[in-house]
Amino acid sequence: MLKHALAAILLILGASASDAQDLGKPLLLVAKPELNGPYSNTAVLVVPMDGRHIGFILNRVTDVKLASLFPEHAPSAKVADPVYFGGPERMNAIFAVVPRDPGAPSVHLFGDLYVTAQADVVDRIIEQTPNDARYFAGFVGWRPDELAAELEAGWWYSADPDAALVFSDDTATMWEALIKRLGKPAHKGMREA
Repeated sequence: MLKHALAAILLILGASASDAQDLGKPLLLVAKPELNGPYSNTAVLVVPMDGRHIGFILNRVTDVKLASLFPEHAPSAKVADPVYFGGPERMNAIFAVVPRDPGAPSVHLFGDLYVTAQADVVDRIIEQTPNDARYFAGFVGWRPDELAAELEAGWWYSADPDAALVFSDDTATMWEALIKRLGKPAHKGMREA
């Protein structure tokens, strides 16, 4: 009997450890259907940074083009895609996520992906390879332990990040596709972020 109880405890502990997220690595967060408010139906790329986490909402496209934001910067007209709403922090800053190291100062996200908000580096990306980047206005920021608390509260599903999602053209159905890919139900409840 003791042997079976010990086996059951180890099984439970193993399940809990496997359910816990490694917040020291990049993640893809998918809002649970019951999460209402500004993060409803979002997919967010998240990376750890100095004890905190930053992220970009991948599926909040705007109708604003870089050319309208920077009419005095002629190369901005070459950017075909609109700007994405990355999150509520520093919404007045443009962040360029690129599939290769653009040089300092930039932050390595994962794989070959980097992000920069340094104006001269963003300008160089726009001038040299305008359509190789995804441009975000703002980002999502979490204070230390805040993301862990949100995951514990059950606000998000999490998965390994995928660079293809960052540059996906089909962001209108991204959330539904991710919910389906994760094998989760897509019904809504009443939870506020």
